[in-house]
Amino acid sequence: MLHLRAAERGVLFVVSGPSGAGKSTLIEHLRAQIPDLAFSVSATTRPPRPGDVEGKTYHFLTDDQFQSMIASGALYEYASVYGRWYGTPRAGVDAMLAAGRSVVLDIDTQGSQQVRAITQDAVHVFILPPDVATLAMRLERRGTDAPEVVARRLADAGEQIRGATTYDYLIVNDDLQCAKNEIEAIFVAETARLSRRANALQRVISDLDHLPRP
Repeated sequence: MLHLRAAERGVLFVVSGPSGAGKSTLIEHLRAQIPDLAFSVSATTRPPRPGDVEGKTYHFLTDDQFQSMIASGALYEYASVYGRWYGTPRAGVDAMLAAGRSVVLDIDTQGSQQVRAITQDAVHVFILPPDVATLAMRLERRGTDAPEVVARRLADAGEQIRGATTYDYLIVNDDLQCAKNEIEAIFVAETARLSRRANALQRVISDLDHLPRP
């Protein structure tokens, strides 16, 4: 578990990658190492399923409510997927950031672009498979998808990978432990940026100004 000093303001981490790249595994690892790291709960217009919990699984909204959030700029990002809307509400994320908690968003490259249009302070990390053959093998080994679904996921992966050129960091997940080390290092480095610790620097400078002159 990483031991980190309290942050003046949390960092918004955007993590993207195609299905099968290991994105969920790396996010789960990061959350296990950083207990205070928050994971944003998305909003959706899809109906709740058995076992879903409002505010934990999703924020369940009507179409009108979701469209109202889009119109008012209340979402960091949103997209329509198979006729249902999904998005990231800004209010809850901004409240956690202001309280010093960092937040991770698991979204695609389109969502990343939407977040970047709203704030330049977010950190964008892309998880890349070592090659297409490995990605295909990982998807097939799951054994949960029909061949046509695997083919569609590979086609979607190509679109996601081509959109990775705008990201700040790239993790090639050919060795899981190395990938875990890299995502930890990115988190630690970004929380230590001078721009995120400006108040601490200013406090020490202020103390220096009050020292007696030699």
